Amino acid sequence: MSTPLPEHAVKAWIAGFGVAVPRGATATAHAELEAAAAGLAPPLVVKAYGPGLLHKSDAGAVRLGLGSAAAAAAAAAGMLDSLAARGIVPDGFLVEEQAPAGVEVIVGAVRDPAFGPVLLVGLGGVFTEVLRDTALRLAPITEADAWAMLEELRGGALLDGLRGRPPVDKGALVKVLLAVSDMVTALGDGFTEFELNPVICGPDGAVAVDARLVGATGLEPPAPVPSAPAPVTDFTRLFAPRGVAVVGASTRKPNFGNMFLGFYRAAGFKGRLVAVHPTAPEIDGVPCVPSLAEAGPDVDYALVAVPAERCADVVREARGIPFVQVMSGGFREMGHPEREADLLDAARSAGVRLLGPNCMGVYSPAGGQTFIGGTPGRPGRVAVVSQSGGLAGEVIKVGERRGLAFSRVATVGNSADVTPAELVRHLAADPGTSAIGLYLEDPRDGRGLYEALRAVDKPVVALVGGRSGQGRRAAASHTGGMISDARVWSALAAQAGISLVTSQDDLIGVLDLFDLHGGRPAPGTGDVLVIGPSGGASVLAADAFDDAGLELAPLPDAAREALRAMGLGAGSSLANPLEIPVGPRGDPDLVRNAVAAILAERPFADVVAHVNVQSFFTFGDSADPLLAYARSVGELQRSRPGTRVTLVVRNAECAPPGVEDAVRETAREAGVPVYRGMEAAAVAVAAAKRHVRSVHGSA
Repeated sequence: MSTPLPEHAVKAWIAGFGVAVPRGATATAHAELEAAAAGLAPPLVVKAYGPGLLHKSDAGAVRLGLGSAAAAAAAAAGMLDSLAARGIVPDGFLVEEQAPAGVEVIVGAVRDPAFGPVLLVGLGGVFTEVLRDTALRLAPITEADAWAMLEELRGGALLDGLRGRPPVDKGALVKVLLAVSDMVTALGDGFTEFELNPVICGPDGAVAVDARLVGATGLEPPAPVPSAPAPVTDFTRLFAPRGVAVVGASTRKPNFGNMFLGFYRAAGFKGRLVAVHPTAPEIDGVPCVPSLAEAGPDVDYALVAVPAERCADVVREARGIPFVQVMSGGFREMGHPEREADLLDAARSAGVRLLGPNCMGVYSPAGGQTFIGGTPGRPGRVAVVSQSGGLAGEVIKVGERRGLAFSRVATVGNSADVTPAELVRHLAADPGTSAIGLYLEDPRDGRGLYEALRAVDKPVVALVGGRSGQGRRAAASHTGGMISDARVWSALAAQAGISLVTSQDDLIGVLDLFDLHGGRPAPGTGDVLVIGPSGGASVLAADAFDDAGLELAPLPDAAREALRAMGLGAGSSLANPLEIPVGPRGDPDLVRNAVAAILAERPFADVVAHVNVQSFFTFGDSADPLLAYARSVGELQRSRPGTRVTLVVRNAECAPPGVEDAVRETAREAGVPVYRGMEAAAVAVAAAKRHVRSVHGSA
């Protein structure tokens, strides 16, 4: 465990950034403390400092409420005896004026290995220890970030005044947050953990009464270390190569290399396809070359599927080929970082960009790239970057089954060279991509990814695997113990304006809504109108949308009168969710007409229409009424291009084979995404609203 710098030194440093600290003095021996404290106004606080006193309170190295300088000296003398019993010899003592009582707040930061400085604020006392009521952001933060952090605290009412207590000066606390952000940004890699705990907040300001800095050798920011500029690569040929070379196909026993040759042939790859084999003239009807060095100038992409120990030698032969993808595993992910280092060295010596290792490849119907079997889907505008090849294949297959069409999909595996950050920057500038999905585990360049995501104005949704709910076990501070991978990703999402989801299904569902609704001018306001058949579904819908942070705003009086004029609302309150008869014998246009009447009085940004598919086939024997309803919802969308309309087909498995697909296709033709459940629809609608707010504010 690192020894922290002396508290008084850290306080002198933070005072230079404008953070208020108590008046105080130091003495190297308890006998000198009375004289040192002579100019301070009681009540006083005495603290010992030195090795072994990282957590002073736990070691009995703090005394509060001392009435005089003499009492402070006596407290220090008694402290010496108790510390000696623990084998601790302090370097000296700090005596300070005790700050007035107020609301205790913790402000701290850790240096995350992937994302750099991460800032935390939370309520102190039991709120820190037990409730863990805190909010995070990546540093540096803006003033808007600081205010948003305070708004996220569940116990934030304590800051606003509670039960007759005056409100604290939240503006002063915001200034502390901004100052700490500046401090840790300046320190960069020159610290491990930094904490002000507590900061005592009152009506007249905020005072840091304790300060701890761990892992720093001093208080001067470290000199910047020159680094080579990050590579700027045009990835166009990665997704649309003129030629592809496959290394690893066999003439005797089919393997992954043969499989990929088959994939490219089945996909009808129009460029030059070659296999690499030292002696064979052809494999599976594909001509061979002896090595990558002889692949030819029109080969832009090489796929390597040989054992891990041979990959580096193969990559060294790839000079002149812009992109090499190593499918093989057996590198860092399997406990062999030395192999991965050798592979990266080989790529750099050959002057190629390396995708992987441990990845499946690239998919782009427009560019002829594929890593999955069968005929590619139609080209589209949805892009995906995934650290899992298997999951990326599932997203493609399931997404295309639901009607999605993809522009560019890249699997990056271990990301030894090409990182998700680089690909996000490329996709952000790609005119053929309108929405981006991510599956990430270890982004490698977390800070670069964060900066890339903040610069993207296209909607982005991320599914993160391996997010730990456990705090860092070796943390030296409360701050370090309360910052986990999951919380850092949530902070990144809040600052970058992207959406985090927790399942593959939601990743696909959000991309579907981004694809169909991304260009609509609907605002990012939280209002949603839910309309569909009655029953418990409406109650559950309200719960689902509330959980997603969305507002089912009440209907205006004029809208309710218009609905009653249509014959609706007998015996009901005409609330939101709006219960309306939808079934095999009902008017398929009733929902469309009711929504039109409501939108004439209040322009809801989002309308979610739901239907119980089971009822159409329990009380009817034809799919025609359900398809008519889907067409009517589509007409609603066409008539309201500035509103996002979403359709939920509950209990779709009760329909005969093919009916759900027909409903989905009918709705998608009109630009309406379709979901099987309210929860999935709520996640997707919330993501759309979040993107609009991040780009345009509340408009």
